[in-house]
Amino acid sequence: MATSRAVFTGRNVVLGDGQPRAATVIADVDTGKIIDVLDRTSPRTDFPDVSDAYWTDAGNLYILPGIVDAHVHLNEPGRTDWEGFWTGTRAAASGGVTTVVDMPLNSIPPTTSVANLEAKLEAARGQCWTDVAFWGGVIPGNQAHLKPLVNAGVRGFKCFLIESGVDEFPCVNETDLRQAMHELKDSPTVLCFHAELDKSPEPTASADAADPTLYSTFLASRPQQLEVDAIALITALHREFPKLRLHIVHLSAAAALPLIRAAKQSGLPLTVETCFHYLTLSAQHIPHGRPEFKCCPPVREEANREALWEALLDGTIDCVVSDHSPCVASLKKMEEGDIMGAWGGISTLGLGLSLLWTEGRKRGVGIDRIVDWLSVQTAKHAGLSDRKGQLKVGYDADLIVWDPDAQTTVTKESLNFKNKLTPYEGLSLSGVVRRTYVRARLAYRGPEDGFVDLKPIGEQLL
Repeated sequence: MATSRAVFTGRNVVLGDGQPRAATVIADVDTGKIIDVLDRTSPRTDFPDVSDAYWTDAGNLYILPGIVDAHVHLNEPGRTDWEGFWTGTRAAASGGVTTVVDMPLNSIPPTTSVANLEAKLEAARGQCWTDVAFWGGVIPGNQAHLKPLVNAGVRGFKCFLIESGVDEFPCVNETDLRQAMHELKDSPTVLCFHAELDKSPEPTASADAADPTLYSTFLASRPQQLEVDAIALITALHREFPKLRLHIVHLSAAAALPLIRAAKQSGLPLTVETCFHYLTLSAQHIPHGRPEFKCCPPVREEANREALWEALLDGTIDCVVSDHSPCVASLKKMEEGDIMGAWGGISTLGLGLSLLWTEGRKRGVGIDRIVDWLSVQTAKHAGLSDRKGQLKVGYDADLIVWDPDAQTTVTKESLNFKNKLTPYEGLSLSGVVRRTYVRARLAYRGPEDGFVDLKPIGEQLL
């Protein structure tokens, strides 16, 4: 009789601690945990008791730890026409993401109390193709809800220093922040910041009259100084609460890097993420009237992109995430080409690994660095590093089989998220996910067979 083991073997296995090498990963299917790692490939004859369904020989393809995407807007409940647990996690699985951490806003209600978290958990039940963890939110007046949310299992908290774009998740001021940080200072958690702070006066008439279809108009409306001012405030407050880890989400402004480097060098527990779009796109190449390129903060100039890459390579930036932030087509104002009036968010789920690999190879970046940025460091950031992000004994058997040399073109048909609008349509990318496994069980069969004969097996991580 076949045992409940699953075996994954290949000549290019990245265990999470270095270069690809020959290895065999053995998992217990019942628990979903890795129970052994052998430093060699294994022939099928070594495991006669393992059924064919649980035997994977990747050959020369890569076996990688599943990606942990620590910044995803799934929008359910309340805005499920934008995205949802079913479609969002399917899109994630198709790109090798085995864990997503859901943002507290764009759902109604937002995750700003335990009752609201429970509403989200109920909405997610039975719908998830990957494992899902949850961020809580900090808004004015909800300080009393923060410790209960920590106890309920949220991975940390997000707040905005500029209006979020949705009424139910208002931004916080300095007084709100001090109160929240005081509440959280002794908790094992992290406070994450949308780090834009607008200290400028109201726009002038000439600014209002600028062409809303030009990307340059939008870029001028969100200058780097907004991020610099926000991060200056964050690092100043951090010195008052030096034990609480703070995190900058979706950094786009290279001008803020000196502040970040100084804070880190002073010993403050500050971490930073950037996004696939900031590392692969540049403002000079964004056509007129193309709102699918709009996000906040914006994609900036080529020199800025190069500086972000340098900061990622030297460790100033810790990790890379998608900030998948979709909406319905009407809010993107595609027909009008109105970049200024469009919802700000780029849809990326399913594409991130290929995007970063394609760009990274041009720079001599190996798959070990990619895995570190997308799996190891993101798991650490989300407080999941004891079970996610590496292929080690005792960890969840979240794996992907990855073809690094396969070429693919992004088409609407290839996208698995709900609203198929992305700036990457038509782009040729290197690397294709052939299989995705969540806790040793098959969650995605590759681009040809997708999700045929599969069921959602994701769990809620609390």
